[in-house]
Amino acid sequence: MSATTRLRDPGVAPPSTPSASPGTPEPGPPAGRPRRRQGGGWLRRLSTVLIVAGTLLLADAGLTVAWQEPVSAVYAWLTQDELADELSRLEALGPSADELAALAALEGDRRRIAFLARALERRAGQGEAVGRLALPSIDQDLVVVEGSDTEALRKGPGIYDDTRVPGVGGTSAIAGHRTTYGAPFNEIDELEKGDRVSVTMPYARFDYVVEGTKIVAPTAVEVIDDVGYDRLVLSACHPLYSAAQRIVVFAKLQRLTPRGAALRDG
Repeated sequence: MSATTRLRDPGVAPPSTPSASPGTPEPGPPAGRPRRRQGGGWLRRLSTVLIVAGTLLLADAGLTVAWQEPVSAVYAWLTQDELADELSRLEALGPSADELAALAALEGDRRRIAFLARALERRAGQGEAVGRLALPSIDQDLVVVEGSDTEALRKGPGIYDDTRVPGVGGTSAIAGHRTTYGAPFNEIDELEKGDRVSVTMPYARFDYVVEGTKIVAPTAVEVIDDVGYDRLVLSACHPLYSAAQRIVVFAKLQRLTPRGAALRDG
């Protein structure tokens, strides 16, 4: 989020005025016309600048409180467009020749999807597009990136470095901002039990159902542990405008649909 030097007007010296004779009142401004204060123009301009600056600051604060920080929001929107193009290129590229040969020997959707998920993990770098997250109940459809460091999360929701991408098995976790950089998880607290969540990767679509929400300390890393079934964890800072806690949403996998190279006719 983020001085102009002003030159004084040189002016012209006023003409000399003859001395008034004794008893003669000194000339003054015409009646009804106030004497102009020297420097009044500068004061008016300065006050106008301060009023405009204050109005802009209040508007910025109002937008942040009501919704999200506007400068980083614009950055995130532009970045999401770029990520959508990047994701399209990733899907068009598909697996390598060696990966396709190995894939041909695998039977069953689960095995093929897991193979492709691990291949994507090896290929994707921090901050690169890997899939798409849909949260229909809060009207969000977002490109997800690999990684959860500062730079990655400025682009959009990111898959935790400590968890696997969907398809490998176990817990997959995605972190996102609530008030800056597009605020993708601004309304994450409105997700309720039974709400639908989907993650679409180049090799499969994963449909989840929300199980519940918890507020935890930032050190509660156990929330991303494996629990014996495939699930998705979404997390963000809590409350709004604070990093004192984390809000965590848990969703259980309900349906797995292969796509792309995971299809048998891949």
